[in-house]
Amino acid sequence: MLRWNTTGITVAGIVGNPGNANNQLNTPFDVILDYANNLYIADRANHRIQKYSLGASIGKTVAGNGTIGSSQYQLYNPSRVIIDLNGNFYISDTYNHRIQFWRNGAVSGTIVAGITGPCGNANNQLCTPYGIAPHPTSGTLYISDYSNHRIMSYTFGANNGTLVLCSNGPGTNNTQLSSPVGLHFDSFSNSLVITNSAANNIVRHISGMSGWTLVAGNINGSSGTASTRLFYPTDVTFDPMGNMYVADSSNHRIQFFYADHLNATIIAGMSGVVGNNATTLNGPRSVKLDSQLNLYVVDTFNSRIQKFLRY
Repeated sequence: MLRWNTTGITVAGIVGNPGNANNQLNTPFDVILDYANNLYIADRANHRIQKYSLGASIGKTVAGNGTIGSSQYQLYNPSRVIIDLNGNFYISDTYNHRIQFWRNGAVSGTIVAGITGPCGNANNQLCTPYGIAPHPTSGTLYISDYSNHRIMSYTFGANNGTLVLCSNGPGTNNTQLSSPVGLHFDSFSNSLVITNSAANNIVRHISGMSGWTLVAGNINGSSGTASTRLFYPTDVTFDPMGNMYVADSSNHRIQFFYADHLNATIIAGMSGVVGNNATTLNGPRSVKLDSQLNLYVVDTFNSRIQKFLRY
């Protein structure tokens, strides 16, 4: 049986003290880990990506210059970051309505999806993109196009994207999405797992199919605090056994679902309780695992990253 210590350890940021110093974060939205367990954080309100080396309490800016802007050097409320095997980044530059590719060590990025400027719903546009998930072999990028309520895909170097799922406006039937945020590519089933955030559920889209199937939450979009309900989930990840971890953001908790189960267990935070001590969370937006299955939680409105040890 998998268990985690319910008392978190702050590994980045200072609780209750958001700011732009290198030991501070300001409403961070995402965290990833590289092979050495270094942390990379989408420091949203500071418009930058921060790297925290393993064990360090001070971060280093690796993308963005900390000011709002739309130049190739700047980011505007970045919300997701992924890293490839060469240390290059793909960044959801959310309020610039684009995905930026940032080479390892570079001081500027290049657009690989979307157009800088006003959002739109043409095939070459995005509108407040959040989740990004790469296909492990083809390199295709899948993108949660939040305000267009759809999933798009882009091949590297293409100017136009391809609609993958939904363009019917927000809704709760299985050919609609409602403000999708998190995105995970499941190579075992060749499918996308989507946090269908405003519909309060997690859904799966299998490649080639026209709609989605329910994975967790209520199929009709109802929120709640019960073990089968979610409230504005924003991120999902899986362990090697196929168990699912969900940032149940507006319930201020992390939910653990055994593979193919609809009932969850709380493994971090307290359901419906907002707090900033070591056992509570405030609007967690992202959840990740390291190779030992220790749990990392982006405790967004506490401006910190919490680590919960597996035992």
